[in-house]
Amino acid sequence: MQFISKKARAIAPYTAGEQLRDRTYIKLNTNENPYPPSLRVQEALAAFPAEELRRYPRPDADLLRAAIAGQEGVSPENVFCGNGSDEVLALSFPAFFDTDGAGACFADLTYSFYEVFASFFGIPVTIVPLRGDFTFDLDALARTVCRGYYIANPNAPTGVGIGRAEMERFVADVPEKLVILDEAYMDFFGESCVPLTQKYENVLVVKTFSKSYSLAGIRCGYAVGNARLIAALCRMKDCFNSYPVDAVAQAVCTAAVQDKAYYAGVTQAVISERTRLQGALRELGFTVPESASNFLFAGRARAGGREIYTRLKEAGILVRFWDKPVLKDFVRITVGTAAENDALIAQLKQILS
Repeated sequence: MQFISKKARAIAPYTAGEQLRDRTYIKLNTNENPYPPSLRVQEALAAFPAEELRRYPRPDADLLRAAIAGQEGVSPENVFCGNGSDEVLALSFPAFFDTDGAGACFADLTYSFYEVFASFFGIPVTIVPLRGDFTFDLDALARTVCRGYYIANPNAPTGVGIGRAEMERFVADVPEKLVILDEAYMDFFGESCVPLTQKYENVLVVKTFSKSYSLAGIRCGYAVGNARLIAALCRMKDCFNSYPVDAVAQAVCTAAVQDKAYYAGVTQAVISERTRLQGALRELGFTVPESASNFLFAGRARAGGREIYTRLKEAGILVRFWDKPVLKDFVRITVGTAAENDALIAQLKQILS
């Protein structure tokens, strides 16, 4: 059509996990938290004054940034808030990379939005393969000619994590390159590199309220880094949308940050179920890399990834499947409640028998 740009016609957008409504599903395909937000969050949502909805939210989300800064042990000037961590990541591409520069580097099996963002903004990319066991080859990354890196830690869709000490060695080896660490699942690992942002100027950590905080529906994420990196993100934000985090989200996420005890318990419950589910999957013959996230990457069993995905879907259980080399042998399974995981295991036993 004559009104559609070449970019809109050619670009391959990100494909989100299925959000089906045709029946009731056990939904284990989008890494949502199986437990509800805290009572304090629910109270903040109920108490939000409707009168405030006629006004624009605080453009700098200052109260939320202050709450996050207190939680992360940094200053508010070191925090940037956006409409989900995806928006924060998107803004980072034009903020830190040029279309005619060395570009960005990331792994071949990682969060697929990185490649979409790079394509959208015209940023050159270099892809470095993971090792055969799905771990990062940080030495190969360090040798790559690029301006900076995107590293999902723990990685998606594999769930593999990199410890803080190992990550710091990498950061120290590449002082001239920016290291953007996507820590969407970090609370299920406990090795956050936010402390490194106070020691190294080349580290930006991106987090989300969607996973451990059980707030995927609120769409809020943030970045932590030195003030100059945060200022660059703010410049990009103000060229796009000066009010990205709505007033309700700011109030709800501020309440969530302040309820550490509840979320520590929820996170531990997910980790406990992750361990149990991982053991059950391995007993069924699945190859399952050690996960540091709230999901498991399971495959190379007696049935292929597509068959497992299809038959589970027919049984009312959604998992994630990608019809791509290497990935097609696996499915990604969100850790659910004990009852949801039991239902999954029972269905897998039938499929594999």
